[in-house]
This record gives sequence, structure tokens and C-alpha cells, in this order.
Amino acid sequence: MRILALVVASELSVGELSRALGMAQSRVSNQLRVLREHGLLSERHAGSSTFVRAAFSAADPSTAGSNTDLEANPRDDHASRAARLWDLIAPDVEALPERAADLVRLAEVLGSRGEGERDFFDRLAGDWDKLGTSFASGLARARAAASLLPEGLVFADLGCGTGWAAREFLGNAARLVCIDRSPGMLAEARRTLDANARGTAIEYHEGELDALPLADRSLDGAVAALVLHHLATPDAALAEALRVLRPGAALAVIEIAPHDEAWMHTELGDRHLGLAQDHVVRAMQRAGFADVEASMLDDSYQPVRPDGGRASLPLYLVRGRARHGACE
Repeated sequence: MRILALVVASELSVGELSRALGMAQSRVSNQLRVLREHGLLSERHAGSSTFVRAAFSAADPSTAGSNTDLEANPRDDHASRAARLWDLIAPDVEALPERAADLVRLAEVLGSRGEGERDFFDRLAGDWDKLGTSFASGLARARAAASLLPEGLVFADLGCGTGWAAREFLGNAARLVCIDRSPGMLAEARRTLDANARGTAIEYHEGELDALPLADRSLDGAVAALVLHHLATPDAALAEALRVLRPGAALAVIEIAPHDEAWMHTELGDRHLGLAQDHVVRAMQRAGFADVEASMLDDSYQPVRPDGGRASLPLYLVRGRARHGACE
């Protein structure tokens, strides 16, 4: 009865239950076996530990001690009958002389869990990336980071294609401007982005990157993702990007490192087989961007080859900031 009084309210490991009762674990295990055989206990296994809980829920305390007729509802399941029986005897269990000491020890056991949990995670720290960091899309952390941005921002995806990069702005930007020279690409972007706008107002403009259909200093930031290698030279497009950015706003360029996948010339319309980081850095500096920095990304572009295999092409990021007064 003392065991049930503890596990009817809390799930406890066998070791925790032993400490709360002040009994040897072997003695507690014998009592648990009896309770299990009578269907009064549920178990959960986690590693080498076994956690137990009553296989029924305590009834409404307001009915405790009532003369409930256990045969009145013969179709009730076992858990329901056990709950009604517990309702009848709970007041007597609460009156047991050992109950007060059990509750004190239980409070100590539950209070020590924090330290035990720290030890548990310390043991798993080296393997946690293999055990506890598998996610369906991997986008949750990006969404959390983006949610810290100020409200009311206006961003643009320059050379948006079907909206691969633009998707990350949805729900975080007040307004998103998608620009591409291809009407077909814009139509695909509209089809995928509008259905998931999450409150972001989206505009679509057909236009060239060296003649953007945007007013001077109208953007709080812009991205040009996997687009510069389609251009003969990036200089004119970068100068235009600087023109439409507000002072202090940033341009983020995602590009493919140089590679030898020559089939991408004809199959994907690539003018260059990737671009060197320092080439893009110097081009942004020539355009007038300040604080230009480059870094490799923990990602790769993996287009499907004509033979059905996949290439794996490293990606890098170059970021620069519009100078204050650059457009004056």
C-alpha cells in the first residue's frame, strides 16, 4: 500500500522508490513483482533503469471513502476497478504511521533529480550529437535565430529562382521582394512561397540583376544565392545591390567553390564552374561594400548528374555591408 501511495502520483525508478521507502531494493522488487502480477503497475525501461507507476489514476479526492459499489459496473476495465478500490482505501493509507516519513524521503529523492540529470547528460555529452540531434528538416534553429530580427524589415532575394533562399525569410520579414529574369522561375516561386507566407508580404518582379526594379536605399538586406556564377561578371549586379540597400544593410552572397562538373554548363546554364572566394570578395569591395568577410558553409550543393549520380560541391558565404553615404 505504501508503494502504491507513492507511484499513484509520481513515476519513480526502482532505486528512487527504495530510497523513498527506506527499504532494501531487493525487498521493494519483491513487492513490485506482486503488484505487477495483479496488473496494478506499469513499467518503463530507460537504459539500465526501470521506472514504475500505478496502472491506474487516483480517483477524485472528493469521493474518497465513499461506499462505491464495485460490482455496479461489471463492464468497467481493470484500471477503473482498481481506481475505485484505491479510492476506498486511500484515506487509511494516508493514516499509516510510515506515510509522513515516506513523503519526506520522496521529497528528498525528487529534489536530488536535478543533480542526477546533470550527471546523466555529462555521461552522454560525447555521443549526444549521434543520439539526440536528429530532426526532420533541421530548420528549427534557423527559425529561432531569425525570429530575433527586428520587426518591419524588408528583404530581397536577388535572382530568386524558385525561392530556395527566400523561404528562410517567411514569417520573419515584413516584406520580401523576389526578383528574377525568368517568368517561369517567378511563377514557381509564387506557387511555393505564397502558400507558406506566414504573414510576410511577398512581391515578385521580373528584372535583371544589373538593373534592379527597386528604389534607392529601399532594402534592409538582400541575398544572392547561387546566382553570380550565371553572370559574365558580378560587378554590375553587386553595384546595383549596393544601390538598393539602406546604409548599414548587408548583402549575403552564397556561391559554389570552383569545381570541374562541366556538364553544368549545358544542363544548368552555369556560365562559370563555381567562383573563387577571393574573386567575389574583391568584386564586392570594388562595388563599395564595407566589412566584406567570407567563410565556408557547413553545406554543399548536390545537383543530379546526367548519369543519375550526385555531385557534392562546397558552398561559401560572402557578406558585405553598405557604406553609410555610399549612394550620396
